[in-house]
Amino acid sequence: MVGTAYGQDVTPDNQESVHIKIDFSNEIGAMQPAWAWWGYDEPNYTYMKDGKKLLSEIADLSPVPVYVRAHSLLVTDEGPRAALKWGSTNAYTEDSDGNPIYDWTVIDQIFDTYIERGMKPMAQIGFMPKALSTQPEPYRHYWKPGADYNDIYTGWSYPPKDYDKWAELVFQWVTHSVERYGQEEVESWYWELWNEPNIGYWRGTTEEYIKLYDYTADAVKRALPTAKIGGPETTGPGWDKAAEFLTTFLDHVTSGKNYATGKTGSPLDFITFHAKGSPKLIEGVVQMGISSQLNDIDSGFEIVASYPNLKHLPIIIGESDPEGCAACSEEDYPHYAYRNGTMYSSYTAASFARKYELADRHGVNFLGAVTWGFEFEDQKWFAGFRDMATNGVDKPVLNVFRMFGLMGGQRVSVSGGKNHGTLAYGLDSILKSSVRGEAQDINAFASIDKNTAAAMVWNYHDDDKEIAMAPVTISFESIPGDKVLMHHYRVDKNHSNSYQAWKDMGSPQNPTQKQIAELEEAGQLQLITSPKWIKVEDGKAQVEFELPSQGVSLVRLSW
Repeated sequence: MVGTAYGQDVTPDNQESVHIKIDFSNEIGAMQPAWAWWGYDEPNYTYMKDGKKLLSEIADLSPVPVYVRAHSLLVTDEGPRAALKWGSTNAYTEDSDGNPIYDWTVIDQIFDTYIERGMKPMAQIGFMPKALSTQPEPYRHYWKPGADYNDIYTGWSYPPKDYDKWAELVFQWVTHSVERYGQEEVESWYWELWNEPNIGYWRGTTEEYIKLYDYTADAVKRALPTAKIGGPETTGPGWDKAAEFLTTFLDHVTSGKNYATGKTGSPLDFITFHAKGSPKLIEGVVQMGISSQLNDIDSGFEIVASYPNLKHLPIIIGESDPEGCAACSEEDYPHYAYRNGTMYSSYTAASFARKYELADRHGVNFLGAVTWGFEFEDQKWFAGFRDMATNGVDKPVLNVFRMFGLMGGQRVSVSGGKNHGTLAYGLDSILKSSVRGEAQDINAFASIDKNTAAAMVWNYHDDDKEIAMAPVTISFESIPGDKVLMHHYRVDKNHSNSYQAWKDMGSPQNPTQKQIAELEEAGQLQLITSPKWIKVEDGKAQVEFELPSQGVSLVRLSW
């Protein structure tokens, strides 16, 4: 097994100070909470002990409702409901005469868990119930980490043998949701069809997916005309095959003949695609691939922007992650050894800031980016899954989202760099070559609201190596008021880091209750110093600190 989030030590000579200027008067766009979206493969974890705990913590960190996307909401029961990359609800079966039997019990249990916490479903319509599948056997898979990933694509991934029965299932589900939760609540949801239909998740053709979309969208709108429906949730459009699928779908919804109605086009209220990075293991060191993820987003935004009549629609990046398999553990996939520690948290800060920058560049309506990482019940402590918590203890990455939850209002400009020059990595540089030069990516993302302002600062590099502290100077300009209260939060090796605390305990797989309590405390967002009042002169103030490699700071000012 490869080493931890802090691997090899590298100490450069003559570490220079990084100067960052933040002008709160130079607003560049709304601080849309695009980070407040989560998703996962295993829907039945939702209502289990650790699942409910984590959902509560995610809901609590966000000032706005968090949207949750889960797979397999229409999958038929076969054996245990909850397993890696599996879930089921038994929502649709048929009697011996082929008549539909609807049972919303498990879906209600899942959605109730969200609604009780002020969260909202991004309701994924899929996958195919066994009774409707054109190839129902084999249906249940028993995939485990290390096995062939293609083993998961079984009977649930095929088109329906009866599109009218499928449409009626969708109609009944939306109708039931309105009856249970009320029209106003369901109007705020996002209904979508399937997942990654350009690969094995869909064993039909592109045209068969489009046909399914037409029947699905028509059924959703018949049940609730004001409901929102979208798609197609392709894999990353940086791949030409995914881009082709996305454009074929968008061409159809704008000008194709609708399979369900015979009219031109199909309802589309938002557009979805995925974006993934590509970590590798090079001489025992994990090297991230942030450019791969950002190029997927760049390509997807460019495609949407090329459709004048669709460019205004909200875009949701339905999965937006450092790589593609949340349920693949570090033990079996050593290039995923970044997940427990601060590489994941610093990558998250650095990548999210660039997502907003790409949306600005293309002039598109960037609504959300789904973090495909939740929790896995009854697994080893810190097993290296892509998750937000392990056995009920939050990982460092979740604390970056807690930082995002303390930002709001309007995004503001960030500039500067070493000796007040240019910061080491611009967007074009990262898209072309990722973050693999000698310099670290030390940069910031800032916002201002009515009585608060905040700057998130990170020290990131694709290579998982620990280097010396970086001196950072932030020059704030156009601060309202004469005095501000500063709170300085930090995620690094020694702060907001349950993984380091667990290693310091000796990496126990059966921690005591006292140790669990200590780990839970270590998993919360921590201040690096006590709150401090800062004088403001002519709207300006300066903050200096040292930021370790893979560290993320949030400097929050209030007045």
